Amino acid sequence: MKFFHLSDLHIGKQLNHYNLRDDQVFILNQLVEKSKELRPDAIVIAGDIYDKSIPSAEAVTVFDDFLTKISQIQPSIPVFIIAGNHDSAERLDFANSILAKHNVFIAGLPPRDKDEYLKKITLNDEFGEVDFYLLPFLKPGYVRHLFEDGDITSYDDAVRKIIERENIDYSKRNVLVSHQFFTFKDLKPETCDSEISLISVGGLDNVDVSAVKDFDYVALGHIHGPQKIGYEHIRYTGTLLKYSVSERNHNKSFTVVNMQNKNDAIKIEQIKLKPLRDLRLEEGLLEEIISRATKDNKDDYVSVILKDEIDQYKPKDQLENVYSHILEIRVDNSRTRSKLEASSEEIEIDNPVTAFEKFFFDMQSREMTEDERKAIVEIVSHIKESE
Repeated sequence: MKFFHLSDLHIGKQLNHYNLRDDQVFILNQLVEKSKELRPDAIVIAGDIYDKSIPSAEAVTVFDDFLTKISQIQPSIPVFIIAGNHDSAERLDFANSILAKHNVFIAGLPPRDKDEYLKKITLNDEFGEVDFYLLPFLKPGYVRHLFEDGDITSYDDAVRKIIERENIDYSKRNVLVSHQFFTFKDLKPETCDSEISLISVGGLDNVDVSAVKDFDYVALGHIHGPQKIGYEHIRYTGTLLKYSVSERNHNKSFTVVNMQNKNDAIKIEQIKLKPLRDLRLEEGLLEEIISRATKDNKDDYVSVILKDEIDQYKPKDQLENVYSHILEIRVDNSRTRSKLEASSEEIEIDNPVTAFEKFFFDMQSREMTEDERKAIVEIVSHIKESE
């Protein structure tokens, strides 16, 4: 069983003030060609199809065109899609019954009633069945009503309980598709600036991978850099494009997973993609940066850091004469550094749970009990859910 693992398409995203439509169409067309070439048995998209919960008509058209091209490949390739935290679960679920007849299976919402369960699709190959479980992005409040009062107090609880109620037969081959912030004990995935809003203060969003380790493969979305988390078979595949300067050194790719017998090692390969335009950081003297412009790189997305100690004549105009997609221009020299040091001090901001623990100790002259701390974590989690 060979399948593509994709995630975080963020269709409709803008990079600073630049519309990325052409870049996204270019990269999605590469995926179509790779699908024709490698003939996967399925394509898995682990959430964040769109960059906004209410995507533009242009963004919807881009994704529709991609699915249409995939559906035209014969023999037909099933596509499995879950909602991410950027998606509107209800909008993504629209017409899912009709799409399923065309081999496009969408799970926008987690189970809402006690007789509802995760969407499961079973495929067959020469080694038998493979069950794909689609677990869209969820918060504790989405599923708390399905369980006894007090059972769900965290994201970790929510994911564990939802999976446990499936009563999965782990003697078979099983794949989970999920879009959460997974951690391995105290180890967190490597993140970048474009994900800063995803990371919860205090780790309230964390789900430990022990909740999903019994699956044969876990296809994750949410994190923009490809990486395993705890185990080789639990992986973030990352974005197809660079969405911040902090991602400039990423080699963007998608994951190809090849499963054979239940007890055979899974083969995992990253297939690199070539963007329409790269995203780079240019740092140095103005004259040096201008001299580095070439026919091949002048249309890249470029973030500029000027090191000149002497003010240059209209540096923005000079740069725009050679680079067509400048994201930002910053100055970093001895004067700007001294001003920054004189006007600011490093401020350490505690997460809300730690801050309350300190406040509690100051007021009560004792540490919080485990039950008291659990109550505060639950309160902060409730507040975050309502944001």
